Amino acid sequence: MRITSRTKAIGFFITLGVCLVGLAITLNVSWIILSFRKVVWLVLGIIFFTLIIGGMVLNTIFLVREIRRNEQQDSFLNAVTHELKTPITSIRLYLETLQRRQLDEGQRREFYRVMLEDADRLMGTVEQVLKAGEARHGTSPKNWQTIDLSAMTLEGLELARQRHNLPDEALLFHAQAENGATVMGHPEELRTAVDNLLENAVKYSGPRPSIVVEVLTPDMDSVVLKVRDNGIGIPRAELKRIFKRFYRVHNWTTEKVKGTGLGLFIVRSIAQRHGGEAMAESGGEGLGSTFILRLPRVYRQ
Repeated sequence: MRITSRTKAIGFFITLGVCLVGLAITLNVSWIILSFRKVVWLVLGIIFFTLIIGGMVLNTIFLVREIRRNEQQDSFLNAVTHELKTPITSIRLYLETLQRRQLDEGQRREFYRVMLEDADRLMGTVEQVLKAGEARHGTSPKNWQTIDLSAMTLEGLELARQRHNLPDEALLFHAQAENGATVMGHPEELRTAVDNLLENAVKYSGPRPSIVVEVLTPDMDSVVLKVRDNGIGIPRAELKRIFKRFYRVHNWTTEKVKGTGLGLFIVRSIAQRHGGEAMAESGGEGLGSTFILRLPRVYRQ
C-alpha cells in the first residue's frame, strides 16, 4: 500500500499532538504535586493546563481535517484532469489522422463515432463539475413540478442500457408503487440524481453487471428508489463517507474505475433539497451495494 506524503504528515501531527498532550498532563500532575498546599495556585494551574490541552487537541483535529480535505481536493483535480485530458487527446489524434491520411468512408465513420463518444465523455465530466456547484445552491421550489418517479427511472434505465450496450437482463426494473410514485421537485435535478445512481451501479459492477432497480412506496408519505448491484461492495466504515464531496473509496479495485467523487455528493444534495435523503447499504467488499433515494410522496390533484 502506498504511503503518500500527506499520510505521513497526518501521522506526524497526530504523534506530535499526542506527545504535547502527554507533556501537558505530566506538567499538570507535577504542578498539582508541588502546589497541593496552595489552593489558589493549584486551581489556576489546573485551569491553565486544561485550556492548553484542549487547545492542542482542537488544533490537531482541525489540522488533520484540513490535510485530509486538501488530499481529497488533490485527488479530485487529478481525476478531473485525467477525465478531461484523455478524450481531448483521443479527439486530437483522430483529427490529425483524418487531416494527414486518406481514409475510406468506413474508417471515417468509425473515427467520427469514436470522437463523438469522447466528446460525450468530455461533456459528461464538465456537467458533473457544474452540477456539483449547482447542487450547493439548487433551484427555487417555484419551478418544481409533480413527477412520476417510476416513469423517470424507467427512462433513465433505458438510456443507461443503450449507453453501455447492456443486455435486458443486466438491468431489471420493478415498480411496486401503489397509486403512483409521484413526488414534487425539479425535473432536471431529480433526473440527474437517478442517472447518477444508475451510472454508479454500472460503473462499479464489473464486466457482467446484474442490477435491480425498484421504485417502492413503503408508506403513504414516501417514495423510495433502490438501485442494487452485484459490484465491488463498500466497506462498512465507508458507507457514510461516500456521499461527501470529492470522496472516493480507496482500494485496488476502485483505482481502476475513473471518477470525480462528485456523483453521490450530487445525489445527496438533491435529495436533501427535496426534503428526502440518500443512503447506502452493503455487506462489505465484494458483496455488492444498494443505494437508496427516499423522497416525500405527493398525490396528484
